[in-house]
Amino acid sequence: MQDSKPQDQPWWSEPSRRSSRSYIPTGYAIFLAVIAGLVGSLMGNFPDLTTLVNHRVNLVSGTNSIERKPDSVAGIAQRVLPSVVSISTRSSNGSGTGSGFFIDSAGYILTNNHVVENAAVAGGSITVTLNDGKSFDAKVLGRDASYDLAVLKISAENLPALRFGNSDSIQVGDAVIAVGSPLGLTGTVTSGIISAKDRPVTTGGTKGESAFMNALQTDAAINPGNSGGPLVDSTGAVIGVTSAIASLGGSSFGNQSGSIGLGFAIPINQARKTAQQLIKNGKATYPIMGISIDTSFAGPGAKIANIPKGIRAGGPAEKAGILVGDIITNFDGKEIMNSDQLVVAIRAKNVGDRIKVTYLRGTASHEVSLVLIAGE
Repeated sequence: MQDSKPQDQPWWSEPSRRSSRSYIPTGYAIFLAVIAGLVGSLMGNFPDLTTLVNHRVNLVSGTNSIERKPDSVAGIAQRVLPSVVSISTRSSNGSGTGSGFFIDSAGYILTNNHVVENAAVAGGSITVTLNDGKSFDAKVLGRDASYDLAVLKISAENLPALRFGNSDSIQVGDAVIAVGSPLGLTGTVTSGIISAKDRPVTTGGTKGESAFMNALQTDAAINPGNSGGPLVDSTGAVIGVTSAIASLGGSSFGNQSGSIGLGFAIPINQARKTAQQLIKNGKATYPIMGISIDTSFAGPGAKIANIPKGIRAGGPAEKAGILVGDIITNFDGKEIMNSDQLVVAIRAKNVGDRIKVTYLRGTASHEVSLVLIAGE
């Protein structure tokens, strides 16, 4: 009898079965480990589960106040705004708006002549609105088209008058702030610098009279309605009366032109003298040489008109020997390129000033000295 012997398993048979086990994918295992770690950390920090559930977070709130320096734009605006007024006019010729500012606590307001001219001529009404919203009827004490200035008066006392600065000492690059009511937007403040000094600027009045100013130029935004408002320096002192802008075209606001960074102001030293005369006399005087200028002459220089009254009889020019047809090339050290420059240079002086004038007669140059007299 042969011994029984198990046969070798064929190579293709299934391997022996082992006991059944469950496997967890590696990703899940890592995730569970992280969760377990977080739970352990929380339980370590909060052994009492009730404390964990009921824990409150207190958010701290506070009030921050910004400290603004007195010489900052905000600080200056806060001091100047109460002194600036909005001016509204109404007459048979239409209505208009502008700006002004108190120059005396008794209710005296300085503004531009062109702001109130229509109402003054046509017997219309002028209303002044203060920064706090109060309104007053105003009357014109005096106005002067030559300098484009006017003084108004309202019945009120203890008003915040602006402090006068010195426009002669201002320098190109100095910081300035313009305050007014551009396009009727009262209490508007814009800032910039002095871009140039002694700019000869001519503006036409509504009645055909022209104003000549030896203007301060600024890039502070100035728009229609700013006229008559103050231009102040970095101390809050007024150094000019905003009066004119250069523009490239119209805007959507009633086809009025807008600012392109070329604004002009009457220097306060000149405006102050004129305002004092208007308050005292109701009118102002300005210096003259006693000549008529040929505005058609293209220059360089300003030509005395070759007409019978080109030289005023007994005037400064005649006394100095100047004749019709002579061409003035220099006025008190300033080169004269055209007629507007000469008029502005004369208006910047005072009655009684002695000045030197250089002129051409043919090809010969002459220099004379003369004293300016008052004109009206």
